Amino acid sequence: MNFSRILTIWYSNNKRDFPWRNTKDPYCIWVSEVILQQTQAKQGLPYYEAFMARFPTVFHLAKADESEVLKLWQGLGYYSRARNLHQTAQYIVKTYGGYFPGSYSELIELKGIGDYTASAIASICFGKATAVVDGNVYRVLSRYFGIDTPTNTSKGIREFKALATTLIDKNNPGDHNQAIMEFGSTQCKPSAPNCTDCPLNTACVAYAERKISAFPVKCSKPKITKRHFNFLVFLSNDRKTLFEKRNSKGIWQNLYQFPLVETKAALDPEKFSGNNAIKTLLKNTPYRFSLYNERETVHKLSHQHLYTRFWIVQVEKLPQDGIPISEVTKYPAPILIANFIDAFGFSI
Repeated sequence: MNFSRILTIWYSNNKRDFPWRNTKDPYCIWVSEVILQQTQAKQGLPYYEAFMARFPTVFHLAKADESEVLKLWQGLGYYSRARNLHQTAQYIVKTYGGYFPGSYSELIELKGIGDYTASAIASICFGKATAVVDGNVYRVLSRYFGIDTPTNTSKGIREFKALATTLIDKNNPGDHNQAIMEFGSTQCKPSAPNCTDCPLNTACVAYAERKISAFPVKCSKPKITKRHFNFLVFLSNDRKTLFEKRNSKGIWQNLYQFPLVETKAALDPEKFSGNNAIKTLLKNTPYRFSLYNERETVHKLSHQHLYTRFWIVQVEKLPQDGIPISEVTKYPAPILIANFIDAFGFSI
């Protein structure tokens, strides 16, 4: 069975129509692949279209202000990828005159571009036989060949990369890579795959052994950390609030938030005024407070769950310089805070 040929024929008949499928511009492919690492294609399409409308070339992205880039990225998560996009665009313009390097070895040296993205750009845009390996590829290969090596281990990463490399069509690597990713996304899906009509089912180990759900194999996930966030939403009589930039490294770097107080457990309203961190923020400013959400909002990240409450703090005058309430929506913020802003009505 010619694995690659079957996949590319399937792809030509079944591929979905997305704008990044109609170009070999490395800038467009780069942006699309980074977005698709964040979300599924249908959900990522509006972000891609908005991003390309605002930054149609690498030159436009390089000249942009980082906060504008982060604002367009809002809702996708992993904001470090947006920062890397911006910084790498500046580097490409400065070092390569706006032209992307055409080899895998040069691409992978760029900030924020790893094996997957470098392989995608090199194969799709420059015809290099560099195999992509993502979650879809892991699923297809592990099921078809019956490989039980955990995909989230160093051994598994090496093994699947080596296998994918032996299978790639050297004469048509771009279509091969897009075919296997699309196949994993729409045919060999994580749950309820369409095995009956699968063009690979006659040689698929998982299908023959009725072990579809057993692949791919992953090691157990790391322990999830539980954190309690309390955001103080100041409202002054002159309709101003405090909205600050997160400069420290970690989650949400360079995004904006309301003043944050983290506690070891959910903060009891009766203990609000006695919290030392809150006292420091208030600076003896007279205030009235109310709890916006009695039940904590749970925001799940890869290795931590944030249990969040928003406290409305009404003051005559802010304890420090703030911004007009009407301008809050202009700043890039984590989706957790952006959702609160929409629900609370700051844009009104």
